[in-house]
Amino acid sequence: MKVIPVIDILNGIVVHAVRGKRREYQPLQSSLTKSVEPLEVACAFKTLGFKELYIADLDAITGGEANLQVIKKIADETSLKLMVDAGVTDIEKAERLLEAGVSKVVIGTETLQNKSFVGEAVRVLGSTRVIVSLDLKGDKLLVKLGFAGCMDPLCLLHEFKKMGVSNVVILDLTRVGSSEGVNFNFLMGALKEDMNVYVGGGVRDIKDVFELRDLGVCGVLVATALHSNKISMGELKQAEMI
Repeated sequence: MKVIPVIDILNGIVVHAVRGKRREYQPLQSSLTKSVEPLEVACAFKTLGFKELYIADLDAITGGEANLQVIKKIADETSLKLMVDAGVTDIEKAERLLEAGVSKVVIGTETLQNKSFVGEAVRVLGSTRVIVSLDLKGDKLLVKLGFAGCMDPLCLLHEFKKMGVSNVVILDLTRVGSSEGVNFNFLMGALKEDMNVYVGGGVRDIKDVFELRDLGVCGVLVATALHSNKISMGELKQAEMI
């Protein structure tokens, strides 16, 4: 299992995401870097020894233009393997991300209009290049208004698996940046689908990371606990989690 740092980009800079309340997000304050420029924050993670990076392009997710040039620069100058959620709703957008150097395209349910697009993406791009983010607020599924598909998160996850999805992020937005801990009860149900599961939202410290590893989670997405030094690089290196 690996710990994967997260960068949230809003209005072109890195912000501190808290509980999905995006209008209240503030510029990043970090013990790892004084910069809020996405490339510089990514370089800081690279210098620390991380090999992967998760980028949430909130400008694109909220309906604006994707930060494609920024993402391409990060890919070119850091060689980090990038997982990017940029509000992808069609194959053309997904292919532009891949052309920019992204390793895995994230399809978030928050911006998903129809579940059939997930199956199309897996067929066209391949299952290794697609990650579905099951976006939650507590146990409630976040989808676009008028979404055509199962509204129960575990039911929808099972449908995605039947479409060929092998990688999934369980992302509880109410816990992002909260340091309140992971929703382990929901996670236990998700793990029964036997997929590569990544977890984001609420990770407090190395104890949470170890617990997730022992449950069989593939990767843990972390921002706040890294920037605040609640999870140290020494602990991660000793545990071989970067």
